[in-house]
Amino acid sequence: MDLQAFLITFREALEALLIVGIITSYLKRVNRPEFTKYVWLGAGLAIIASLGLALVFQVILDGFASMGSQNYMKVGIMIISGILLTQMVFWMAAQAKDMSGKVQGKFDQFITTGNIIGMVIHAFLVVVREGVETVFFFAAITGGDIGQAIQSWGSLAGIALAAAVSFFFFRGTMRVQLKTFFKVTGAFIVLIAAGLIVQAVSILQDMNIIGSVVPHLYDLTWLMPEHPIDQEHYIRDTGHAPLISGDVGVFLKALFGYASSPSLEEFLIYWGYYVALYLLLRGRGEHAEKAQQAKSQTQMKEA
Repeated sequence: MDLQAFLITFREALEALLIVGIITSYLKRVNRPEFTKYVWLGAGLAIIASLGLALVFQVILDGFASMGSQNYMKVGIMIISGILLTQMVFWMAAQAKDMSGKVQGKFDQFITTGNIIGMVIHAFLVVVREGVETVFFFAAITGGDIGQAIQSWGSLAGIALAAAVSFFFFRGTMRVQLKTFFKVTGAFIVLIAAGLIVQAVSILQDMNIIGSVVPHLYDLTWLMPEHPIDQEHYIRDTGHAPLISGDVGVFLKALFGYASSPSLEEFLIYWGYYVALYLLLRGRGEHAEKAQQAKSQTQMKEA
């Protein structure tokens, strides 16, 4: 859970800090530093709103648990979180190409009209979006205990690293391109999303809401059980220890949805998710490339 919290917090905090950093840097470059305080005001209000949302959401989750509906709650949160994480990958694939230009264009309008409220609201929405997603993802990876994720070393380390990366990025000391940076972190986010979705399917099958054509497609318990308890049972039944400890298995299960004995449906959904995501991203990239080529040809004709 700590590593999941680290990756999620790092990704969300970095995204927010980069956009806020682009805004404040642009305001200084156009000699309008007096507007910077309004950007930070919006960001500060967004952090307060996100913490308030976490508190309200936790009360709602506790209410579901008291009614004995925590499994339904977990499944719903896992599926929605998987969808949101996937959407984040698509959003960053589109935004990372010209994030700076789009943000600066928006603030040009605010500066021209002197729209201070617009600056505050824009900064608020940028940061609160990441805060809301973080709260939802924390609920998914902890099974409903948001406070546990917020107080973990993973979330604190994620925020600290995001702040450090943002600082060095704007100081010009980082050589890694922003697009490449988001591709790497996005790959880990995709693994987490696939794990959440397949774990939701597993819970639904355990609750007999979804059946299974092949309950156990294969069994890798001999290699790496998905929990220390499974390891104990394997040693008891065979007299041999698995090659890799169940402590590693439970870690990979929590992080990436590893299953030592998955059903056919889990297997198909897990790998089908990657295939579908690859095809969609590839198709979107080809469409964007064709659109750019058409735009370039039009500009050349006009010239």
